[in-house]
Amino acid sequence: MAPKFGTSGLRGLVVELTDACVSDHVNAFAASCDLGETLWIGEDLRPSSPDIATMVETAALAAGLNVVRTGPIPTPALALSALKARAGAIMITGSHIPADRNGLKFYTLAGEITKADEARIVAALGQPATAVRRGGRALAEEPGATYVSRYVAAYAGALAGQRIGVYAHSSVGRDLLSEILQGCGAQVLDLGRSHIFIPVDTEAVSAETRAALAGWAAEHGLDAIVSTDGDADRPLLTDQAGRVVPGDVLGQITCAALGAETVVTPISSNSAVTEKGFVRVIRTRIGSPYVIAGMEEAGGRVCGYEANGGFLLGFEAAGPSGTIAPLVTRDAVLPLLAVLAQAGPGGVSALVEAEPARFTATDRLQELPEAAMRALVAELASSKAARSDFLGQLGAVEAGCDLADGVRMTTTDSRIFHVRPSGNAPELRLYVEADTRERLTDALMAGLALLQRRLQCGAGKALA
Repeated sequence: MAPKFGTSGLRGLVVELTDACVSDHVNAFAASCDLGETLWIGEDLRPSSPDIATMVETAALAAGLNVVRTGPIPTPALALSALKARAGAIMITGSHIPADRNGLKFYTLAGEITKADEARIVAALGQPATAVRRGGRALAEEPGATYVSRYVAAYAGALAGQRIGVYAHSSVGRDLLSEILQGCGAQVLDLGRSHIFIPVDTEAVSAETRAALAGWAAEHGLDAIVSTDGDADRPLLTDQAGRVVPGDVLGQITCAALGAETVVTPISSNSAVTEKGFVRVIRTRIGSPYVIAGMEEAGGRVCGYEANGGFLLGFEAAGPSGTIAPLVTRDAVLPLLAVLAQAGPGGVSALVEAEPARFTATDRLQELPEAAMRALVAELASSKAARSDFLGQLGAVEAGCDLADGVRMTTTDSRIFHVRPSGNAPELRLYVEADTRERLTDALMAGLALLQRRLQCGAGKALA
């Protein structure tokens, strides 16, 4: 399958991200979007990323753009520095998906591209470059330092006395994250560093990773463990027992801590956000471009977040030691600091327990045939009988259905089963919500098993 735009940027198999494909997308981006005269290029730690970054650089120079190569850098750090420099940017990353895939994230002078920008890029594909001059290589201030100072200025000393583990794995932001935590007063312990790329999905943390996190927390007497995905724009946080805090719970706590009045979040996020007293809660389709569009429309003291924990700040907020400027692209560090800074004697677990009693979890079935996966979702979307059959085998009855993004089924016993194909990989995601952790775990396991059997049967056949 050729590379295509998903929920956030272009994604595809590495072998399909050829020089011709990459050059075509860079030319289309330069021709259809406002980038100024300079393009910043960053990359994650996948083995393929440096070569793809060189492809982007070559195409950008030929298109008449000046180029700043940052090397390995978190996506939000690249976005922050490019915005400050009034430049466009491209991040080479496949985010949380396996290393055999990679992608490009695009930033204009206004920030992360919108769906309208995406449409313009696609429409411009295949057009020859029309540059009147060749660009040159440019120098710029070190983006890592800008990124670190953004958080330390606002949270200096806020984590004093806390002992924090950093699950480093292969995240491009691992060293800068440790530097930020230390700058905010924490004692930091490096954990699980890897020289081989590990696709950490903060929205669907594996059982093996959860076990490792719990073991590290107990062994080292930690107050919390933090981490991010591969390009460091999605956070992972555990409490003092090593239990993972869901990303949407991080988001709703952070919005309250920063004094947001309007919250924008996809329909896959925990519905408890509507019980927290915000002036307005706007639900969107899944993907940061949809969240950004909702934030732009709302204006004012607005924040956005996704179920993966990625956080978007739409106004100048106050931290414990200073202000923090808006950054309307996914950010992993701010929700980590905001929650850790709020933790009192009861630690992170006490903060989480104080939230409204709605619980969410998600997992996915991987490496699925695209046609079978989409046929299943289409059948559930178009047939109430199919949904009734599906829910009936989970001991549930449909009370409502939302088709805004996939199939989100609400049941009469207040559970939610949301089935949706991934926009980034051949995966089928299941989002589940319930009013107790026990019902949540049972529902997620049963729902995944049922989807697996359904795919094996094939769309149009009775559920086994």
